[in-house]
Amino acid sequence: DDDTFSDVFCEKSKKLINVHLFALAAQYYTLSNLGVSTPLEALLEALRGDNQRTTGIKTDEFMNNKKSHEVQVMSELVDNIAKYCGIKQVIDIGSGKGYLSSFLSMQYNLKVYGIDSSDTTTNGARERNRKLKKHWRAYQSRARANIETQRLEKGNNRPVQSEMNCKAINEELLNRTSSLQHQDQVTIQDVVPACSFTETATSETSKQTVVDLAAQKQSDESKLSEEVLAILNVLPADAVEVFSSSQSNCGELSQEEKEQRKIASLQAKASKSSESNLYFPLTSCITAETELSDIITDLEDCIMVGLHTCGDLAANTLRIFTAKPEIKAVCSVGCCYHLLSEQFENQEDCPEEVWGFPMCQYLKDRGWCCGRNARMSACLALERVAVGQMLPTESLFYRAVLQVIIEDIYGVTKSDRHVGKTFSKSSSFIDYVRKSLKKLELDDSKVPDSCIMDYYEKYKHRMNELEAFNMLKVVLAPCIEVLILLDRLCYLKEQDNIAWSGLVKLFDPVKSPRCYAVIALKKQSSF
Repeated sequence: DDDTFSDVFCEKSKKLINVHLFALAAQYYTLSNLGVSTPLEALLEALRGDNQRTTGIKTDEFMNNKKSHEVQVMSELVDNIAKYCGIKQVIDIGSGKGYLSSFLSMQYNLKVYGIDSSDTTTNGARERNRKLKKHWRAYQSRARANIETQRLEKGNNRPVQSEMNCKAINEELLNRTSSLQHQDQVTIQDVVPACSFTETATSETSKQTVVDLAAQKQSDESKLSEEVLAILNVLPADAVEVFSSSQSNCGELSQEEKEQRKIASLQAKASKSSESNLYFPLTSCITAETELSDIITDLEDCIMVGLHTCGDLAANTLRIFTAKPEIKAVCSVGCCYHLLSEQFENQEDCPEEVWGFPMCQYLKDRGWCCGRNARMSACLALERVAVGQMLPTESLFYRAVLQVIIEDIYGVTKSDRHVGKTFSKSSSFIDYVRKSLKKLELDDSKVPDSCIMDYYEKYKHRMNELEAFNMLKVVLAPCIEVLILLDRLCYLKEQDNIAWSGLVKLFDPVKSPRCYAVIALKKQSSF
């Protein structure tokens, strides 16, 4: 209760006097402790109903560990939401390089439009698709060779008795299967299951063997697909060319078998046609007023997703979802809270402006403001620090001293320019300051090396103080993130057309610190 935490700060000075209570209070106001989030497994179970979980393919060959983890988990959830809503179209906002988009299209056969504001990123995604498609046949050949080797090894290791039994196959069966053997370039012992026949083989046995042959062939093709997908795991769908089975000699097949093969062929062609262009990278800047139908000409009932949508884009994703009847569900994981625009931060009177925070009416009525420093803190990763991935104290110290130099020497307190990752490219503090001043377009000749080092020596003894301060910010980070996420959830709860909405922890926070998704489904009347 409030009394428990009343002694965290001094009543008069407002200074922190009890670090232990501060940490306990911060822990109390985290999402995991407040009990307002929905477990991922519980949501998946509700969406699946009686359907079994599908086995996915690995995603770690063309993505780093973090991205692989995110794409694997989120794509499974999105697929289950799409199935629950009975939709096949997905709009991926802020799609970037298209990792999530391509995996959704390939693994789950969903039609995905990936929208990103950067032409460079979109073109990069297209180029990546082109290169992967160029190497597709090589991967395909290698996978076929691997399957063939496995077949031969398996055949060579069979017991002698199996070979003796295979000799008992009647001539009719040999004729019936000869074309298949020729087309696939395999031996009899590779396509005929061992011990399937005896010396007294009957026509019933022969019929059963044809079924076994078909099953074996299907199994081989399935293994081939799995082998290739294991290599190409995140290959976008428009880079995938469906394997075309060789046309076999149908003269010796029954009419029923001919019809079955004809139907299978038509289905394969239809599948190839529908799957050949399932991922479409597009370039567009998305705002709350964006008309999706202007960007996507064949817009239909769909689900909108966003994996680490930056700043206001996460808020605008939710606004578009609530406003557009075609969008039946949303799954949004935001990031970059420091880039959010705030309605009450600068006390500007802009009632018509669309802000990133706050979204819900409850906080708007109270004029709630976080401020940039708090939002910067919300981006920190407590779980990573807890497992030993410490903050970059030295680079933070460099940045802090640089700011003092700029204010003292140049009188600059604000700038639209950024220092960026200068620290990693600098050999010393002097080198860091000079490179940073050039990036900020400030005349570095005003500051001699001796002056730069004087500032460094003046504040060096406060580095531990800076580290302690940043650790307090890390402890507080989840509380500020809770405020931002609950604001978005409350916004959805205020809408009349939402059937269900919730916060779901999707990712391992050590691998992916921004791990909570805002998820919502519209009412059935909206479907």
